[in-house]
Amino acid sequence: MDIESAVSKIRRAFEIDLQTASSVKEIEELKIRYLGRKGALQDLMQKLREEASERRPYVGKLINELKLEIEALLDGAVRKFEDRELEGRLLREGVDVTLPGRRRFLGRRHVTLSVLDEALDLLVGMGFAVQYGPDIDSDYYNFEALNFAKDHPARDMQDTFYISADVVLRTHTSNTQVRVMEAYKPPIRVVMPGTCYRNEDVSARSHVVFHQIEGLYIDRGVTFSDLLVTLEEFFTKFFGRDIEMRFRPSYFPFVEPGMEVDVRCIVCEGGGCGVCKRTGWLEVAGAGIVHPEVLKSGGIDAEEYTGYAWGFGIERLTMLRYGVSDIRNFFIDDFRFLQQF
Repeated sequence: MDIESAVSKIRRAFEIDLQTASSVKEIEELKIRYLGRKGALQDLMQKLREEASERRPYVGKLINELKLEIEALLDGAVRKFEDRELEGRLLREGVDVTLPGRRRFLGRRHVTLSVLDEALDLLVGMGFAVQYGPDIDSDYYNFEALNFAKDHPARDMQDTFYISADVVLRTHTSNTQVRVMEAYKPPIRVVMPGTCYRNEDVSARSHVVFHQIEGLYIDRGVTFSDLLVTLEEFFTKFFGRDIEMRFRPSYFPFVEPGMEVDVRCIVCEGGGCGVCKRTGWLEVAGAGIVHPEVLKSGGIDAEEYTGYAWGFGIERLTMLRYGVSDIRNFFIDDFRFLQQF
């Protein structure tokens, strides 16, 4: 049989085999039968050697064209079976491919951290620099240097997480105060943001983890009036309106005199709710004049310099800003809650 007839015979046989193939596996078997090392086309290549030299280019072209034709038909058949299999799987899974795709939402900063950044921007605009301190600190910087004696009952107020006898998770950002005093000479005008930890019961208004900003201003002639004006200016700018505030005497070991700062509850407009414990007021900050012993711990002459300090919780401010009634909502990762911001 001449080469031309052999090529035609193989083409007809392949077309019949391809029509009867019913799976990708059978297509792969056809590929081996016709294109493999022992396949039909390989036999033709062996016969090519028997052709006269002047016919070999022509015959080689015929064989190569048949090879390319078979490869194309096999590839098309594989795609057809794969598409058919995909369609069947989509039908089985009940997927409607005509439906529009789901929109992907970009991640964004958590509302608590956004409020923290906004508060820092306001305070920097008021002339404060930003300093950061460690979340894990020594008992000395968290307590002793801030005028907490070893047996001071005020330590019981802190509900501290102890890592060891002398290492704690900081209970307030006040742990950065003495570090700043040791590093810089007055005048010192800084704010110290960070995360704080207290081993206390979780409720609608308190959590074991919270964020705080500490403020510290030390210079000659700093007075209690300076503290009041600073707090009033900040809270007015933060809430964007005049808000009702009140100042109550309170005790903190690191300030003397000390006070607590309350604002009229924005959640209930002073009517009384779970956030403000039905009082109409919500505590937002503790503040006072820096205790002389704390200045001494930082290496500052308490006879020459005075200062004020304050600290407020970011979650409390966020609750007031947006009318959130439960602080636990900030920690549950509920998309329905978070997307509001």
